[in-house]
Amino acid sequence: MDYQQILEQIHAEIVPTLPQGRIADYIPQLAHVNQRSFGMAVCDTQGRFASVGDADERFSIQSISKVFTLTLAMQREGERLWQRVGREPSGTSFNSLVQLEFELGIPRNPFINAGALVVTDVVLSHLGDAKAALRDFARRLSGAADVDYDYSVAASEARLGYRNSALANFLKSFGNLENHPEAVLDAYFHHCALAMSCGELSRAFMYLARHGSNSDGAVITPGQTKYINSLMLTCGTYDAVGDFAYRVGLPGKSGVGGGIVAVMPGMFSVCVWAPGLNASGNSLAGTRALERFATLTGQSIF
Repeated sequence: MDYQQILEQIHAEIVPTLPQGRIADYIPQLAHVNQRSFGMAVCDTQGRFASVGDADERFSIQSISKVFTLTLAMQREGERLWQRVGREPSGTSFNSLVQLEFELGIPRNPFINAGALVVTDVVLSHLGDAKAALRDFARRLSGAADVDYDYSVAASEARLGYRNSALANFLKSFGNLENHPEAVLDAYFHHCALAMSCGELSRAFMYLARHGSNSDGAVITPGQTKYINSLMLTCGTYDAVGDFAYRVGLPGKSGVGGGIVAVMPGMFSVCVWAPGLNASGNSLAGTRALERFATLTGQSIF
């Protein structure tokens, strides 16, 4: 399959749509990103790699990082993790306070903000320095030794992260955080501020296409890989998971920085970046690009 030709065709089709959508300007440092940016990269289990556009430019991966923290937590907690966080689609905004209170401090899934805070708390309890753990894990998976946080983005999120602070304190009040909320929030804000490129993310997610193994060995078990891919399919794109599954047909995880990573188990990992977001907080052009990729390659899980 000629991935390069497919990506170039998608790029040409998508460029006119890039001005559409809205950048996540509620995080001040993201408001300065060029909305006409577009990158896309694919890596497959045969060792093939292709990229187009701004695929080498690093961006704030935001909630895509939740897949990495979930993996670290599952490595150490296994099935016990699900006593503290659910596995169901939320059907509401990713930062809903109402749902968390109604469900007595048990977040609906690990990819909404409340769930990611619980997962971060687990990583913090097991590894102490959750910031270094996540950064080093991303470096291992991507093969890029200089992957790091965008500290200006982390500071921007911390300065204005009132709703996430409320969620963390809610969780603590229900006894679902072991660590101090401020410590959990500090790690969480940094995790979201991790800066990676499409090329790096497509390589980093290959363990989910290889049944849990990276190029340097096992990361998680095949069963845990299935769990994470299923959670990406049902919960990975906020409250638009049904539309994303309908249009793209691949497990995926998005972030408000405009990135989306999708995985075809046994075959490939693909990442797209386009900063303009739709109403659900997913990349508008990125979703369209992945839909075209699934169509042109003839690959989806359905």
